[in-house]
This record gives sequence, structure tokens and C-alpha cells, in this order.
Amino acid sequence: MRHVLIAMVLAVAASMAVRAETLQTAIFAGGGFWCVEADFDRVPGVVDTLSGYTGGDLENPSYDRVSREDTGHYEAVRITFDAERVTYAQILHVFWRSIDPTDAEGQFCDRGPSYRTAVFVLDAGQATEAETSRQQAQDRLGQEVVTPILAAKTFWPAEAYHQNFHETNPLRYSFYREACGRDARVRQLWGVDALILEERP
Repeated sequence: MRHVLIAMVLAVAASMAVRAETLQTAIFAGGGFWCVEADFDRVPGVVDTLSGYTGGDLENPSYDRVSREDTGHYEAVRITFDAERVTYAQILHVFWRSIDPTDAEGQFCDRGPSYRTAVFVLDAGQATEAETSRQQAQDRLGQEVVTPILAAKTFWPAEAYHQNFHETNPLRYSFYREACGRDARVRQLWGVDALILEERP
């Protein structure tokens, strides 16, 4: 019996190790991080999302400090996904079609540097895929895509009350998303290609 238990433990450990090898990370800034997090939580193959701040040099930034718009930080989301279920290229495809990549001053009703869009790449492979994907998005829109592709810097998790805000404060979140005009602008820009993931079960 003891040998059976040991074998089971080893099998589970091996399975977890294999799964860990398929987990990858993407970091995007797409305006208010509540909405970006909510959108990617609905993508099959995404196993975790975390709202935070990145792109600037200020250590341990807070929401209040970043909101002053002088830190260089973006509101961003770190996405952990299972590469056996969804590829980085597919994650990028979702990202472009759930934002307005033609707006250099913010997103929707949220204006200012911290609400700009960006793709933060972790290695040369991601950089190449991101460049290709950005060009495809620009070709599809027939407009200049101003979203930069930047080398990833330290990612600072946001305060606990920002995490999973769409689940912990659904009424406030829904009101904010609707009032901000996010989905309406994405539909206007992308037409049939718009990915309004909030509507999907």
C-alpha cells in the first residue's frame, strides 16, 4: 500500500511539473486593468490574471501614486496561460481586438499616460510575434496602430481590492465598463472582429 501511495504522489508531481513547463506569461496594458483582467479571465487556456503597474521606474507604486500620471507606469495585467491550450499569438489576437490601438492618449473614458496601451515582451520570441501581430492589426484596421512594444520591466501587483474587481464588485464594474464606452468603441473600430469577451459565457 505504501508503494502505491508513493507511486501516486510521484505521478501527480510529474504531472504538475509537465504542466508547469507549458505555462507562459504575457503582459499587456490596455487601459483600465479591471476590464483587461475580466476579458482575459474568459479566454480558454488562461489560468491566471493579475492587475498591476509596470513600465516606470518608481518602486512599489500605489494606485494613488500612479494616478498622478508622473511615474511612467501603465496599468497593466500579467496573464499566465497554458501554451498547450492557447498560443501567445492567439493571446495577442485577443488583445488587439479588445482595445483601441489607434489611441495614443489613453483608452475610452480613461485618459492619461497610465491608461495607454502597450505590449510588454519578455524575450526575443515574444518581441517578434508581437511585431508581426501589430502589423496584422494595422493592416486589418487600415489605420496606424500606436501601441508600443516594450521590453518588460518589473511588474508590481496592484492593491488587493483591484484584483478580480469584476467578480468582487460586479455592479460597480459593470457600470464603469458601460459608462466608459469601452465595448461601444471596440465594436465601432473592429466591427465583426471585435472581441467583446464580457458577453461570452
